Amino acid sequence: MRLHLIRHPKPSIEPGICYGQLDILAKIETAELACLRAELPPGLPVWSSPLQRCRQLAEQLHPQPIIDARLAEMSFGDWEGRPWDDIPRHELDAWAADVAGYAPPGGESPRALQLRALDFVASLTVPEAVIVTHAGVIRTLLAHWLELDDSEWLSVSPDYLSVTTVERDANGRVLSVTNR
Repeated sequence: MRLHLIRHPKPSIEPGICYGQLDILAKIETAELACLRAELPPGLPVWSSPLQRCRQLAEQLHPQPIIDARLAEMSFGDWEGRPWDDIPRHELDAWAADVAGYAPPGGESPRALQLRALDFVASLTVPEAVIVTHAGVIRTLLAHWLELDDSEWLSVSPDYLSVTTVERDANGRVLSVTNR
């Protein structure tokens, strides 16, 4: 199976705000869209997070993208919409101490996000697909497939509009990963 994981465009929100599942817009320039299309094989099915910043891009890549809630970004719960600087230090320290397992108040842990993302991938029945999603989804999938330690999860940091292509064999082993 070959998956082309695309991170959404930069969202229209002030820098330094925790936005997680906030449904905010993102703008993509015509030239950026053309470059992205040129990197992808034509005619592939496209799946997308339901959040606008992904869905709008997916709709420009395919006339009928398939929307799946399992591709949404991690829920940061009570942190969403707040400046990172306003989040209590002890909560951020707890998250830093347990990167994969800590859930912000009212939110979900990266490990919970990983489980729903893996459930999505397990449900795919096509040999190749485009998936428009978020950094958290891409990060947790790669952490699983590359067997990264929890402490290494944050080393995976896909850029806006980057394409990470992952090729896996029939047993789920990773054959190659490219990031453009």
